[in-house]
Amino acid sequence: MTGGALLGLGLAAVALLLVLVIWVKMPAFVALIVVALATAVASGVPLTESVGVVTGGIGDTLGSVIVVVGLGAMLGRLIEVSGGADALALYFTVRFGKARVVAAVTAAAFILGIPVFFDVGFIILAPIVFGFARTAGYHPLKIGLPVAATMLTVHVVLPPHPGPVATAEILGAELGTVLAVGLPLSVIAVVGGYFCSKLVPVGRFDLLDSPATETPPPVENPPSAWTVIGLILLPIVQILVGTAGVLATDEGTTAHSLVSFVGSAPVALLTAVLVAWAVIGHQRGWSLDRGSSVLDSSLPAVAVIIFVTGGGGGFAAVLTESGIGQVLSDLLVATAMPLILMAYLLSLALRAAQGSATVAMLTTAGLLVAPIAGAGLDPLHTALIAIAIGFGALGVSHINDSGFWIVTRYLGLSVKQGLQSWTLLSTAFSLIGFIATAGVYVLV
Repeated sequence: MTGGALLGLGLAAVALLLVLVIWVKMPAFVALIVVALATAVASGVPLTESVGVVTGGIGDTLGSVIVVVGLGAMLGRLIEVSGGADALALYFTVRFGKARVVAAVTAAAFILGIPVFFDVGFIILAPIVFGFARTAGYHPLKIGLPVAATMLTVHVVLPPHPGPVATAEILGAELGTVLAVGLPLSVIAVVGGYFCSKLVPVGRFDLLDSPATETPPPVENPPSAWTVIGLILLPIVQILVGTAGVLATDEGTTAHSLVSFVGSAPVALLTAVLVAWAVIGHQRGWSLDRGSSVLDSSLPAVAVIIFVTGGGGGFAAVLTESGIGQVLSDLLVATAMPLILMAYLLSLALRAAQGSATVAMLTTAGLLVAPIAGAGLDPLHTALIAIAIGFGALGVSHINDSGFWIVTRYLGLSVKQGLQSWTLLSTAFSLIGFIATAGVYVLV
């Protein structure tokens, strides 16, 4: 199949998926599987391999998501049912004032997002976001959307997240320079994006059922705000200590293996769930059966999120296997444009084509190694190229992105509402970050 035909097939696949989900009202998981299989066959993937490509993509996605989503939902459910989310929201609303709540939570999301993966941090914070919204009288999306976009910004731009680290290594950029320059540029993107989030007409959106939109009944004697903060920070600190420990120890040593194990997201969240189960259960006087039932009750609520996220991974795998992303890459590389612009547009196009921000970043970096080496860039400009690639992978989060389904399902958005709000907002954060990065690139 020619390159033009592959691009046309990719556009047709996305259009068909939107029609099935928005107008035909087909369940998103079923629609994703149908379109993924149809795209695989139409692109020339052998019939004997097409099912394997789809199920392999689902398995790869769920392998990294299912444990994190399940344990994160359990932790959030314990905090929510105990009244901790509302207690925390009331505590900070009283001290900061209603007018500063959204900005304060967004700033906290930026800080918490540095050591924690996007999906982990957002799932932990989702019940807290809705608690703040109830207490301050805001529409939940006023807080939820900028919090999610902020955490995704940090995830794709700043080390120690895997995408930025791997991109820097491929390009030969110094991690310290990427972090030092990327930090203020990320702040600019978040501040500008925060004001853009105020333009999203969230009042028009009627939220669907989601794990976070349920309003819990009033609870007497809920956990203190600082108990809740401690439970939220526990996995974050554990992951941060693990990340620092991995960098500070030699690979292959016992210490390196230990800190890598302890600092992994599943182990950190498991630790937090067990501690929360013990602390909240003891404080609330719950029996073992009561505590266990609260944990179990979180899983049915996130089942749809898990399945739809897996379906998105299957669709993304087909788009990658079909070669649609490679066609876009070749098309952009063949144009004569400035390296900084090419880095951003190539990453943005690959992100839109196959969904994974990390894959978009690594593919872009690999394609630009030779042009960057030929240009003889200094360490600062090489780091800015790496940052531009990250901002490119931030934009156009849509139906082939597992993060799109996590955000929209947790916030209770339909697919159409997600495209109107989350997709546009993530792209706004992306553009603001790139403009700032390109400005520095030109001026220094």
